[in-house]
Amino acid sequence: MALTFALLATAFVFVCGANDGAALLALAVRHREVPPYAVLAVLLAAVAAGPALFGLTVARTFTDRLLDPTDRRGPLVVLAGVTASLLLVGVLTWRGVPTSITLAVLGGLAGAATGAGAHTAWDTLGGVLVIAAAAPLVGGLLGLLFGRLARRLPTTSRLPVVVRLAHLAAFSGQSLAYAANDGQKMFAVVGVGLASLHGTAGMRTPHWSVLVGLAGVFGAGALFSLRRMARGATFGLLPARPWRLVSAELASAVAVFGSAGVGTPVSMTQSMAAGLVGAGASQGVRRVRWQFALPVLVAWLVTLPASLLTGLVMGGLLRGVT
Repeated sequence: MALTFALLATAFVFVCGANDGAALLALAVRHREVPPYAVLAVLLAAVAAGPALFGLTVARTFTDRLLDPTDRRGPLVVLAGVTASLLLVGVLTWRGVPTSITLAVLGGLAGAATGAGAHTAWDTLGGVLVIAAAAPLVGGLLGLLFGRLARRLPTTSRLPVVVRLAHLAAFSGQSLAYAANDGQKMFAVVGVGLASLHGTAGMRTPHWSVLVGLAGVFGAGALFSLRRMARGATFGLLPARPWRLVSAELASAVAVFGSAGVGTPVSMTQSMAAGLVGAGASQGVRRVRWQFALPVLVAWLVTLPASLLTGLVMGGLLRGVT
């Protein structure tokens, strides 16, 4: 059981890096004003420091609010639900289409718990989904606002320096927002694995050494998938312009940070794509390449029901052997 959970957690963190991390880096390196290793270091530092800086409130939504933390079958349900989400997200990531691993995990856990006959807090899931749906809308509106404000900035000889600093600040905020919210699904899976190793229910706070290792696996996944993600649909949404990209980074950071404040997991990739659309639309809706939005939208719409059904199957198999 412990070995299985260790392998699952490693694979899950790697896929999170390949989907979420690669999407964040692919946007950041399009600036070309800051070395790629610098933005990678910022992202990994934020991930490793996430629990110390922000606690595990969002992580506990997966383990304590959605499921029954006292159920001894909890680790097996998490095992089945996360496996279901990995199957789906792995296929989409391989095709270069970033989707919401958060939605996939929520659907997989709910489906696995239901299939296994365990408690599922459907009211909690419904509330989370409402906020998760609102976050991209907020990101899009903020991208539109920041894009319009950026157009009013005067052109001076110092503008390249200002853009570089704004990019670093925006990406740092985005990385911290990810660690405070979307990235906490990794802490939840690893924490449940640690609790299972110690024979307890619920989740345990990962030690700093575990978090450093987690950040390393996450970074490996991000680098592995970076080129494929950079060629994907999200980054064809609009031509790269420095202030548009900074506007999208700021918009997604604010939207995701705001959701973390109420302990609700939302998708950074969804908010980021919406921020890109909003930033592009600030110069006219024709600036957005809407044909690239379709595969992203389809991936989002498919993720939750597909992971829920897959989780039901996995939970049913779990019920049959326990």
